[in-house]
Amino acid sequence: MPAKTLQIPTPDGRADAFAAFPDDGARHPGVLMYSDAFGLRPVLTEMARELAGHGYYVLVPHLYYRHGPAPVIELPDHIGEEARPEVIARLLPLLEAHTAERAQRDADAYLTFLTTQPEVSAGPVAVTGYCIGTLFALRAAAAHPDQVAAVAGFHPGFVVTDTPDSPHRLIPELAAEVHLGLAEDLPPEAIGALGEALDAAGVGHAAEVYPGTEHGFTMADTDAFSPSGLRRHWDCLLPLLGRALARS
Repeated sequence: MPAKTLQIPTPDGRADAFAAFPDDGARHPGVLMYSDAFGLRPVLTEMARELAGHGYYVLVPHLYYRHGPAPVIELPDHIGEEARPEVIARLLPLLEAHTAERAQRDADAYLTFLTTQPEVSAGPVAVTGYCIGTLFALRAAAAHPDQVAAVAGFHPGFVVTDTPDSPHRLIPELAAEVHLGLAEDLPPEAIGALGEALDAAGVGHAAEVYPGTEHGFTMADTDAFSPSGLRRHWDCLLPLLGRALARS
């Protein structure tokens, strides 16, 4: 499976990124994949390779490129409960600096880059996100309804808040088909708000609680990892992409 590290031009500099795609010389639908808060690292590149094996060009940008190339902090091979507080404390200032305005500029640049790669076919693309990456995925899809045909988020964080720019308030602007794979520990009121927003938007959607999971269940390098949750993630994501991107 071919893969490469790339530099994506943005208004704020050059973002390093990882791309994986089939080795057949053909053009394939594009998928922009947003990482969780821990950022671009081996578990994300492996997931990108796996998705690329199903016939997609998968682009995973480094969220914190403004602070240096990935990894901006040293991450343990396994982010267990003992290491997690220190890692979060070091990443939190970077995440707080990644404002909605910055994230939107990045999304514009990432989608422009993705759709102009020679290995990417013409037509719609998809955006996926993990944890906080779901927030960025929803915002990107809402801002580019004519480009993004599918958006998926897994164990989302901070997508339902009391703020006027809460990501769930963007759902009515979506033209994309949506799948949200929710962990069992997501507050019931957040699950309800997401369901109501999706129902009101009238877009094709599913918001499913994955049994026996907790926040972070797709990430094999954390204590939250759930093999059954990861399998369910693929079982939901691949049909979504097949339906939405078959138009490309």
